[in-house]
Amino acid sequence: MQPAHPGRVVVAALLMLQAASFDAATFDPLVLDGIQRGAYPGAALVIGRRDTILFAKAYGRLTWSPRSPTPDVDSTLWDVASLTKVIATTTALMLLVERGRVSLDSPVVHYVPEFNGRGTAAVTVRHLLTHTSGLRAWLPLNRLARDSAAAMRIVFEQTPRAPPGARMEYSDFNAILLGEIVRRAAGVPLDVFAARDIFAPLGLRQLMFRPPRRLVPRIAPTGVWRGHPVAGVVNDQNAARLGGVAGHAGLFGTAADLAGFAQFMLREGAPPSGPRLLKAATVRMFTALAVPARRGASARTLGWEAVPTGETVSSAGTLFGPRSYGHTGWTGTSLWIDPDRGLFVLLLTNRAYAPRARRSFTILKEIRGHVADAAARAADAR
Repeated sequence: MQPAHPGRVVVAALLMLQAASFDAATFDPLVLDGIQRGAYPGAALVIGRRDTILFAKAYGRLTWSPRSPTPDVDSTLWDVASLTKVIATTTALMLLVERGRVSLDSPVVHYVPEFNGRGTAAVTVRHLLTHTSGLRAWLPLNRLARDSAAAMRIVFEQTPRAPPGARMEYSDFNAILLGEIVRRAAGVPLDVFAARDIFAPLGLRQLMFRPPRRLVPRIAPTGVWRGHPVAGVVNDQNAARLGGVAGHAGLFGTAADLAGFAQFMLREGAPPSGPRLLKAATVRMFTALAVPARRGASARTLGWEAVPTGETVSSAGTLFGPRSYGHTGWTGTSLWIDPDRGLFVLLLTNRAYAPRARRSFTILKEIRGHVADAAARAADAR
């Protein structure tokens, strides 16, 4: 079978909807439940294999207004929030490790000399990728710094609060530092490197940082300013203070192109056609379990979340295999990949846009898990 071009996801989905298990009757009630409960106004769901799209559909509207446009799998752009960490930043590190520009076990200070506070000499690139650096989770850089340079100085001043390697604590500072390592090792900013060396070779030209203003009408809003929807500006305020390009957030993309990226991961580094972008061994190394789950904390690979997620209600559901990996984003995005089934589930919502539910994030986690389980059952039934 010929690889499905990411820009033709909808057509491919219609052709593949021959199996009753991957039909609207299975997935529509699950995704629409989130809209009806007020968790998000719009969503896009794509489920597929390495060369095939099994299901693709958009739901709802971009805002709660009945006059708002409906989302589209191929054209609507979503602020993917922390999916930036794995799609742009981690993939960039995979390339730089392969090219000998970055070593996983080298100290971070080797690449970023300014990161030289007490205890930082023991923090390695691997610690950042596995969130075992000991750095705090977050600070409001947007309130503490006047500009991006001042914000980065605050990042460089961070020191471990626990010995590196001792525990897993999810931290945006880890990813921000990784983005800076990419900039120093590649010689160009993360957005330039990702566009040139990752997205363009894969034909995924609707994955981008800082989308141009002309695209705003087809970007799902993630906020409200003075009563008006805000779209096209990164929702994460720390990423905004860093200029809209950061290792932890800032990427925008369509469901079609994000699905194309998931297929690239299932193909272990191979594009739909042409030469490999990454060695299969590199993809396997980065997606293998690196840190087991402990005391309710998620298991981790190099960059990705793994199962078990440590959540009472897991965004990966209950049926995805033990080698599964994925990530979620605060704005309402998620991607989970099960290499044993050869299956991915991509669910994009704009939950951050004026949710009508008091527990919108909890509702969304439930829906993610239900969708993942339904996809796993459908795959197993084929």
